[in-house]
Amino acid sequence: MSLEDAGLSSQDGADLIALDKEHVWHHLVQHAGFDNADPFVVVEGHGMTVTDAKGKEYLDSTSGGVWSVNVGYGRESIAKAVYDAIRKMCYYAGSGGTEPGARFAERLVDVMPGLSRVYYSNSGSEANEKAYKLVRQLAHLDGTTKKTILYRDRDYHGTTIGALSSSGHDQRRDQYGPFVEGFAPVAHCCCYRCPFGKTYGSCEIECAKDVERAILEHGPENVGSIVLEPVTAGGGIIVPPPEYFPMVQEICRKYDVKIHIDEVVCGFGRTGKWFGYQHFGVEPDFVTMAKGVASGYAAISCTVTTEAVFNRFKSDPSDPLAYFRDISTFGGCTAGPAAGIENMRILKDEDLIANAAAMGVYLQDKLKGLAQKHSVIGDVRGLGLIAGFELVSDRDSREPVHESYVARLQAHCSANGVLVGRANRSFKNLNNAIYLTPALIAGRSEIDDITAALDKALEETPLG
Repeated sequence: MSLEDAGLSSQDGADLIALDKEHVWHHLVQHAGFDNADPFVVVEGHGMTVTDAKGKEYLDSTSGGVWSVNVGYGRESIAKAVYDAIRKMCYYAGSGGTEPGARFAERLVDVMPGLSRVYYSNSGSEANEKAYKLVRQLAHLDGTTKKTILYRDRDYHGTTIGALSSSGHDQRRDQYGPFVEGFAPVAHCCCYRCPFGKTYGSCEIECAKDVERAILEHGPENVGSIVLEPVTAGGGIIVPPPEYFPMVQEICRKYDVKIHIDEVVCGFGRTGKWFGYQHFGVEPDFVTMAKGVASGYAAISCTVTTEAVFNRFKSDPSDPLAYFRDISTFGGCTAGPAAGIENMRILKDEDLIANAAAMGVYLQDKLKGLAQKHSVIGDVRGLGLIAGFELVSDRDSREPVHESYVARLQAHCSANGVLVGRANRSFKNLNNAIYLTPALIAGRSEIDDITAALDKALEETPLG
C-alpha cells in the first residue's frame, strides 16, 4: 500500500518523521541512533503488512512489534465496535459497570473453565500487579504470612518496579533497583540450557522440583503464589517439558501456593489454544492477559480469578478494609471490552486458533529446515505462532553469538521488507535469539516469505 493509498504524500511522510524525531520518546530505543538516522514511523496496516512514512511496505512477523495484533491490521469491524461503544457510553469508573464490560467478561470466562471473575485494567504490567496485590491482601484477610511470590528465571512480567521485581531478566532490571521485597526466583525450564546441567530424557525434571526447593527455603507458611508464563516469551521462547506443569501444580497444591499464569503474550490463541496454560493441564488461581485481548485495537488487560478468591473479598462487610481497594482509571473505558468482544468473534468465526496450531507446526518445520542448512542456529523452539531460534557460534559448546550479530540479521530482514523480532538487552550473555510471532491469520505463503528472508539474512550476514 502506497502513501497515496494511505492519504499521505511523500512530504507528509517527511513531516511526520521530523515531528516524531522532535517530540516522541520511543520505547526501548537509544535515541542517539536518530542523530544520523530516521525513526521507524508506520502510517498504515492491512492484514500482515505495514507501510512506513517513507512508503515502504513490510511483512510483519511481530504482530505490531510486541506480539499484540493477533487478528491482523485493518479490521474495520473492530474499529466500528469501538466507535459504537464509545459513542454510546465512553467511560465509567470501574466502581460501576458498563454493557461492554459485562458482556465481554461473560464471553471471556466461558473459554476459561474454573475461572469466573474479571478485573479490568490497561496493561500486562498492571494486570500482574493486581494479582500480586490480591495475594498480599489475602494473606492479611486469612491471618497468614503467605506474602512471598515466586517467579521463574527468564520469565518477564512487566515494566513497573513491582513487575520487574518478579522478572528474571537481569538487563531489564539493571539500574532500576532497589526492588520490592517478597519476590524470590526459581530455576528456568529451558532444556537447551538446563540450569542443572542435565539432558531431557535422563533428568528428573529438576526445574520443576526447584519450585519445592524455593517453597521450603522461604517457608511454606510464607509463600503465597508463583507467577509463570506458560511459554516463556521474551526470555527465549521456552516451551516447558510436558512433565513440568503437572509437577509444579502438585507441589503448589501440597503447600497451598496459588498458581498465577501470565498469559500477556500467549493468550487469545497464539499457542493454538485460547490460552497457553490449557496445553498443560494446569488449573490456575489467577490468569493475567493483555496484548491479544483486543489485538491492539484498544488498551485493555484483565486479571481473571476464581469465585473462591473473589468471595474472600466480600466475606466480612463489617471490616472497612476487607474489599479489594484498587483502581485502574482507564479500566473503565468501554473501548477495550468492546474491541475484545469483536476480537473473540473473529477468532472463533475465522477459526484462527486452529490456524495458529496448524501454521505453528508448518513454521517449526521451516525453521528446522533452516537449522539443517545454517549451523549458526543452535536450537529451534516454539508452540503455535510463537517461535524462535537461538544463534550460537559453535553448536558443540553452545556459545551464544553476540547480540550485535542478531541485530544485523534483524536489520537485513527489515531492509528486505520483513520485520522479525529478537532478544533485546534482556540478559547479559543470552540476547542471541530471533523471535517470530506472526498474526494468527498467517498462511503458508506468509511463513514462506518470512523464512526465506531469514534464510537470505543468514546466508549474507557474516558471523564475524
